[in-house]
Amino acid sequence: MNPIERLGLAALHRLDPERAHDLSIMALSRGLVPLPGGPVTSDRLRLMLAGLDLPNPVGLAAGYDKNARALPALMRAGFGFVEIGAATPRPQPGNPRPRLFRLSEDRAIINRFGFNNDGAEAIARRLAARPARDPQGIPVGLNIGANKDSADRSADFAQVVRTAGSAADFLTVNVSSPNTEKLRDLQGPQALAALLQGVIAARDELPGRVPVFIKIAPDLDDAALADIAAVALAAPVDAIIATNTTLSRDGLNSPHAGEAGGLSGAPLFERATRILARLYRETGGKLALIGVGGIGSAEQAWQKLRAGASAVQVYSALVYQGFSLAAQIARDIDARLEREGVTLSELTGSGNRDWL
Repeated sequence: MNPIERLGLAALHRLDPERAHDLSIMALSRGLVPLPGGPVTSDRLRLMLAGLDLPNPVGLAAGYDKNARALPALMRAGFGFVEIGAATPRPQPGNPRPRLFRLSEDRAIINRFGFNNDGAEAIARRLAARPARDPQGIPVGLNIGANKDSADRSADFAQVVRTAGSAADFLTVNVSSPNTEKLRDLQGPQALAALLQGVIAARDELPGRVPVFIKIAPDLDDAALADIAAVALAAPVDAIIATNTTLSRDGLNSPHAGEAGGLSGAPLFERATRILARLYRETGGKLALIGVGGIGSAEQAWQKLRAGASAVQVYSALVYQGFSLAAQIARDIDARLEREGVTLSELTGSGNRDWL
């Protein structure tokens, strides 16, 4: 972390968390944040995932830039891919404030935003206006959700695909946010199969084939995880993102530990990595997996890859370590791949048993 970044983070941490979040988006969009200027890449780091050419396997998770307001900057921040959203068919304000809490003692975050966003049409326009892809460009995906007051949430997902899908490089079906009532019920096998059928049918109406991912919760038992794996393989989807935030509060020390919402950050690492490892076993390595949850170092990213991930995403750790973290993780993975004489594909799943 450079001195400017350290000072900026210190200043932001003096503010209300949501105010700080909004200011960071504004600072990025106005070019006030020092950035690498493009993705960190090398022959060792470059990979194909679900038909997407990634310059490195370190992505930005959805939820930071919900409305695609800072995309040009995020595409220069060192990430190998970026996911924005979640987008719903209609704009919605989300849940009442306060709805974002720093748990500094635990290096964690609790949020209960509730899919606050500008709506699929506005987000699609911003996605379409992002800088054109070039040989050093990165894929940008859209996380999709349902409006809180929708009478047919499955139909909402398909509607976002029709409205914004052609502007994205991939689409992530978010059935795992804990902040929209009963949304996680859509992870049940019959509901999920029906939802994915509608999403894929809508995707197939688009002019080009856009990969479809799903994002799952870390609070699933083995039976539910097996059901999701079977549905995902049958659909078929192109990848699974594991995992979203957790409802667990095990081992927390912060006075904000009792706040309602989804917990992300360091305490989620082991729980999310074990889910990832079991999912790799359930899918037999036949489906690309993206590991998310608690990554704050190259070592933790390395462990996600060993557990079964082809790529990883970070978010909460950026609140504590700054945007330089993504590029640093990518560089450190590159150096370790060279040092240990392995490829990314050889690394994926190589330590799966250690997490079961």
